[in-house]
Amino acid sequence: MSDDDLQGRALLPFGFTELESRVYCALLSQSPATGYKLARAVGKAAANTYQALAVLVQKGAVIGDESEPRSFRPVPPAELFSRLRHSFDEQAQVAEQRLSALFAPSPEDRLYQLKNLPQALERARTLIASARETLLFDLFPMPLAQLRPELDAAHARGVLVGGTTYEPLGDAGFTHLLSPGAGSVAERWPGHQITLIADGREVLLALVAPNGLSLHHGFWSDSAYLACLHHSGLAAEMRLSATLAEGATDPLRRFGLLSAAPDGLRGLVGREPESVA
Repeated sequence: MSDDDLQGRALLPFGFTELESRVYCALLSQSPATGYKLARAVGKAAANTYQALAVLVQKGAVIGDESEPRSFRPVPPAELFSRLRHSFDEQAQVAEQRLSALFAPSPEDRLYQLKNLPQALERARTLIASARETLLFDLFPMPLAQLRPELDAAHARGVLVGGTTYEPLGDAGFTHLLSPGAGSVAERWPGHQITLIADGREVLLALVAPNGLSLHHGFWSDSAYLACLHHSGLAAEMRLSATLAEGATDPLRRFGLLSAAPDGLRGLVGREPESVA
């Protein structure tokens, strides 16, 4: 991007016009300056430049003295953007409060597809924050690290939190079980898994690309039926993991997803997985 393009677009995302952005940028290197001098610097008519200066003064980006002819100085960028951030945060907070007062969703008992990774992670955080009684999870190391603060917060407010991990987690207030054969699971699964079930009321399933930068699959549902099914299945897996951790054998191991490697799994990974001993 050229310097000319930068000056014309630097302030566009913050509610300024191209001319206002150019005038402000010109003032950064030519302060103080009269409106006539700035008009020549930006190559615009004096009337338009003075109008832009008046708006910049109103927006708090420029200050003018009372001399004749009047001269203008820019507010330092750090000061300008600090004020813009504070203003945005205040307006966002007011808008959120007003819109939240209007938001009264009713359960729709439907399945929704999540389109991208930021959307999936934000929905996951919302789901965790909504949990009131129980929260079950199955999280690979990368998404576990991303969602750990929310899991800790849920536990701290009294939610029964428990789930399966694929690396030792160390000290944590909530229940966590290291998956048996965690290394082989991570190698054979086609990405980073996210499974979350809140209160047997809503469920989120997502598969993040191996590089952690995009979403392969993502679904969220407020169907209590689907949520309860996944709750039951994940709770059973956790109980089995706890049993196997105590040295018990699993006579039905051959029916496991990775052991059986059914056609659907082979299609997901795009190759024939090795058999699990």
